[in-house]
Amino acid sequence: MKSKRVKIRLSIVFATMAFVLLQQVPLNAQQLNRFSVKQAVDYALKNSVDVRNALLNLQIQKQINREITSAAFPQISGGVSANYFPNVAVQSFPNFIAAATYGVLEKERVKDGNGNSIISPSDFGFVQAQFGTNYTASGGVDISQLLFDGQVFVGLQARDASLDFIKKQTAVTEEMINVNVQKIYYQLVVGRQQITSIDANIDRFQKLLTDTKEIYNNGFAEKLDVDKVSVQLNNLLTEKLKVENQLRAGNASLKFLLNMPQKDTLVLTDSLTEEELKNNILDKNYNYADRKEYQLLEVGKKLGEYNIKRYQLSYLPTVALYGNYYKNAQRNKFNFFNDGQWFTSSLIGMKISVPIFDGFAKAARVNKTKLELQQTNNTMEQLKAAIDNDVEQANLKFSSSIITMDNQKKNMELAAKVYNTTKLKYEQGLGSNQEIYAAQTELKVSQNNYYGALYDAIIAKIDFLKAVGKL
Repeated sequence: MKSKRVKIRLSIVFATMAFVLLQQVPLNAQQLNRFSVKQAVDYALKNSVDVRNALLNLQIQKQINREITSAAFPQISGGVSANYFPNVAVQSFPNFIAAATYGVLEKERVKDGNGNSIISPSDFGFVQAQFGTNYTASGGVDISQLLFDGQVFVGLQARDASLDFIKKQTAVTEEMINVNVQKIYYQLVVGRQQITSIDANIDRFQKLLTDTKEIYNNGFAEKLDVDKVSVQLNNLLTEKLKVENQLRAGNASLKFLLNMPQKDTLVLTDSLTEEELKNNILDKNYNYADRKEYQLLEVGKKLGEYNIKRYQLSYLPTVALYGNYYKNAQRNKFNFFNDGQWFTSSLIGMKISVPIFDGFAKAARVNKTKLELQQTNNTMEQLKAAIDNDVEQANLKFSSSIITMDNQKKNMELAAKVYNTTKLKYEQGLGSNQEIYAAQTELKVSQNNYYGALYDAIIAKIDFLKAVGKL
């Protein structure tokens, strides 16, 4: 009995431990991701649905190229057929048998029973007869080989350009994702730095609240002064909560852009400093061909030229070689698998198709593709002007944002000094709490302006790098 009770107790202990362990193991394990901005971009490029679809487009184009290539290979097909004719077709034809018989009789000068020479009648009439059998069967192969077709020839030449066009489209998509990820990433980094400033302000007001309470207890301040400081402190706590909620929403948005599960944890490891912004002064020299959009148009122009060539070559004849080999059998009964004769037929031929007149359809296609190529050239010229404008605007914006950031930093430092001086005067009984509130308000405004300028500067730098094709 004692041994049995021990076993029961052990079973209860093990069951309890297993239950606790199961409660501690999450059903869906969460992934912790600590990403620099480069790692975030790499993750997005690897997992983004847009990029995956762009890569699938590349695979689709490869299959299209295989389809084009197949036209240059032999085309082989086989077939088997069996037919049953319940009523074999009857055909009527002139009675050549009677005509031939009379011809022999006349030639041999045969006489009839009356001794008269036999003379052929003027009309022998027609004979009706069935030709064929009730069952027929055939089986064989057909083969053809295209020897020359101008459109297929150009299609083979354009295969690499078609793949390159899809690759350039993918590059444009990847660049767009890169820009968006960096902008949201640095927005969160700046927001995180802003939280640090808010925490510092909260610490200042908590100390101010403690000092004001002490002054009030000593009879040198009013209860209203304590309440005003408490209101300012609560406002700062509310502001911090608001910014934290914005950061959580931004973090969720960044996960969505990265195509990262929302249940995973994303930690941003990069920081943003003025030195990083000012390092590697932006190079104003640029080349249009460095822009992904321009590269895409260049390949599009090349494809347009191939298209014109394709339709121009459609004026040339096409040449094809063909042949077939068949076995045929005819039976009055369905016994093709028994012993019986099968007859062989085969054919080898060449076909030359010469286009003569198609209602000017080919000319219309050639003219249409020439006009489309002209549109592409116009778009490229427009894009050059747009790139020039993008670079100029981005450069001006970046230069202005750096100056603004420096000025806002000076304002923030000055506002901090004003606040500290005002607080010191207040503690010494030489100033009022109204002066502290005003100094604190100026400090908050200068801090917000500084972080706004810091974010504007990094955005301007990203836009400039994109404009010159060096992102």
